[in-house]
Amino acid sequence: MSEALFAPDGGWRVRIIDLSGASEDDVVEEVGGFPTLMLANAFCRAYVRDSIERCRVPGATDREVLAAWFAFGEDAEVAEAGEEGWRSANELDAFASAPGSEIERDWRSIDPRRTDASDGDEEEDD
Repeated sequence: MSEALFAPDGGWRVRIIDLSGASEDDVVEEVGGFPTLMLANAFCRAYVRDSIERCRVPGATDREVLAAWFAFGEDAEVAEAGEEGWRSANELDAFASAPGSEIERDWRSIDPRRTDASDGDEEEDD
């Protein structure tokens, strides 16, 4: 448990995994720089929630939503987190049975790659 208190050098890393098998090792990318395991876990949860929602079509059953996600979606895991890392398998059924809200799907707001450079546009004169 004490390992979860301290981030590895460079912060925690999240692996984005392509479930379609389109890439050779299934890892699409790694997102690094999470200062806490809690943030890395929250990112994974929101990322997978969003991926499931992108695979949901109107009228689909829970089983059909999961089948589409396993065929076309993306999973996420915290590298080197062990048992302390969030696991999609623990929540897939709940995610498939009820659509997620915008807040539950908002992985972008906690993405360490996000820059605030675009926020300066608000100061433009009309």
